[in-house]
Amino acid sequence: MSKADVNWRQAVPDETASTALAGLFARIVAPPCVIYLRGDLGAGKTLFTRAYIHALGFQGYVKSPSYGLLETYEVKDQVVLHLDLYRIEDPEELEYLAIRDLFQRNTVLMVEWPDRGEPLLPPPDILLEFGETDGSRHIDCRSFTSRGRDIADKVRANLEKKILE
Repeated sequence: MSKADVNWRQAVPDETASTALAGLFARIVAPPCVIYLRGDLGAGKTLFTRAYIHALGFQGYVKSPSYGLLETYEVKDQVVLHLDLYRIEDPEELEYLAIRDLFQRNTVLMVEWPDRGEPLLPPPDILLEFGETDGSRHIDCRSFTSRGRDIADKVRANLEKKILE
């Protein structure tokens, strides 16, 4: 994955803020889209994905794919594939999941621990990096494609609007 500048940084001091940001993504992201989620254990990657899926209108339980590696959610006009690669030892293990076959025009692929699956994963449109500075949590957004830049720009515009209101 090539380097990309940070498009924006958003403070997410609590679960409510992270949930709101995920909801904003759910309103803006259109498939097909690949979103990498990078951050330490407990940084909020699964919480963000769960909030994204619920914001689309999914009513059921959204569980962490830590042990099964992949969970699939069909909601509205899209299929969300939630992939957690924390437990894989070798990227070749992805071949058994048939990600290439599952990724269609109506798919949003959200990947936790993407570094463990490269180079067998589709390249990201967006990378969300979950971090903490001086005890304050934040999410940095980086875009890698024109689709990703469009999403990042729309999210930033909405974030700025809310700050100014």
